[in-house]
Amino acid sequence: MQLPSWEIGRALGIPIRVHASWFLVFLLVTWTLSTGYLPESLPGLSPERYWAMGGIAAVLLFLSVLLHELGHSYVALHYRIPIEQITLFIFGGVAHMRKEAPTPRAEFLIAVAGPAVSFALGAACFGFVALAESIQQQRGLHGLIMLGALLGMVNVQLGLFNLIPGFPLDGGRVLRAGLWAWGKDFYRATKQAAAVGLGFGVMLGLLGVAVIFGALSGALPATMVSNGGWVIFIGMFLFAAALASRRQAALRQSLATVPVRDLMVRTVTSIPPNCTLDEAVNQYFRSYGYGGFPVLEDGQLVGLVTVLEVQPVPPALWPWQRVRQVMRPLSPSLVVAPDVPVIEAMERMARERWDRLVVMQDGQVVGLVTHSAIVHFLQLRGSSNH
Repeated sequence: MQLPSWEIGRALGIPIRVHASWFLVFLLVTWTLSTGYLPESLPGLSPERYWAMGGIAAVLLFLSVLLHELGHSYVALHYRIPIEQITLFIFGGVAHMRKEAPTPRAEFLIAVAGPAVSFALGAACFGFVALAESIQQQRGLHGLIMLGALLGMVNVQLGLFNLIPGFPLDGGRVLRAGLWAWGKDFYRATKQAAAVGLGFGVMLGLLGVAVIFGALSGALPATMVSNGGWVIFIGMFLFAAALASRRQAALRQSLATVPVRDLMVRTVTSIPPNCTLDEAVNQYFRSYGYGGFPVLEDGQLVGLVTVLEVQPVPPALWPWQRVRQVMRPLSPSLVVAPDVPVIEAMERMARERWDRLVVMQDGQVVGLVTHSAIVHFLQLRGSSNH
């Protein structure tokens, strides 16, 4: 079962969402700080105050993660890459980009922007700590100094961890940018960088096992058992993400070599623009069972009408509303040529949030390419690769 997420605000016009798994790690971080780190660093306070400080510190830690992702997003937007949303989840955060970087240089700059923000935040926090220690006159600043040091350390660690050269971490994206620039093959570079990510995932898993074994044998402090468990967990996540990225790169590479004509529906039924919605629903949508139809007037394409345009209109108005009033009017993004690679059509549908495009050649409608046809092709290609 897929866990839900909730939108909590926007930044740079991008929806910020919190995944349900985030609450688990938030509680774990708060508990760890309030029962271990804070009492050891600031003894003598009440449990309630430790929990309050732990909660505030946990929020600031995840704010650092959000700023890290906004660093990626800011540079991506500069290259006109739409950001669907930023999601905070159990492993930190991720910015969902609707398309890949256009050049190796763009890929490199987008990748390093996140760690650069983390290092800048770390430097700012350590600068604050140095300033506070130089002017400290009372005990009240101890808490702020400790919090600044914690945030500084975490941001530096966040930046360093993300620079591990294993895809899909930021360092892996930097590696992909270099391989892409060198070999001139984006998909091959992705698969190579993902292979390195698989290796680092295995290394982290083995390191976690070694830490747990050392803690249980007495060679390391017993409290390191939980740290080893987290290292194994992160290694498993990196391995799974790298494996999925490698498979996705192979599928996308296959879509880059398949033209739209190989997947398009060739038998196309059109609707006239003056047709009422009542006629469209009963004579076309229900009769044919299709999710959308091109709209032709005097043999010329003027738009596209789908279930999504009809649904918002109350059925009582169907006899009075015409297709022309609700259809998507003709635009260059609505039309694709039959020789265009399927990957380009898929990215355009994702960018425009459409489920189909009209295929035209020499001014004539020759087919439709749909999202469901592409998904079906990917499923068949993916099953054949196993």
